[in-house]
Amino acid sequence: MACNQAPTETTTSEVAVAPVAEKADMVKIKSEIQQLENEWAAADNASDVTALLAFYSEDAVSMGSDSPMAVGKAAIQKQLETSMSSRPEGVTVKYETLDVFGDENTVTEVGKSTQTDASGKVISTGKYMAIWEKRDGKYVCVRDIFNSDSKQD
Repeated sequence: MACNQAPTETTTSEVAVAPVAEKADMVKIKSEIQQLENEWAAADNASDVTALLAFYSEDAVSMGSDSPMAVGKAAIQKQLETSMSSRPEGVTVKYETLDVFGDENTVTEVGKSTQTDASGKVISTGKYMAIWEKRDGKYVCVRDIFNSDSKQD
């Protein structure tokens, strides 16, 4: 409209109203992601590399402490096998989802990990971020990064 033209009146029936997008239920999504982390921990504690790989997409990228970026499932499998072969007997890990943000289709998770020895004593803690995408109705990890809270020897 030119600066010297008077505005025209519009009626409410002429005004286009954008649909309001439903806000994602992040409490529900956080619970879903925590359940995945519980299943992940069970597979991790059982040293079940096949079960762990099922959580990743084919095009996933994993960035762990003191190791090169692992691109794709084959590289992630090698990384997992190396990690598990050096794990002391009786060590278990637990993952806790601290925060999630995003929407129903793409969720970024922030969490912490706790490793305990066979007696239940905490031997290390760490933190991680994971990006989960819903593909074929289920969440798969497409990116993750994790590291220890202390220097590893």
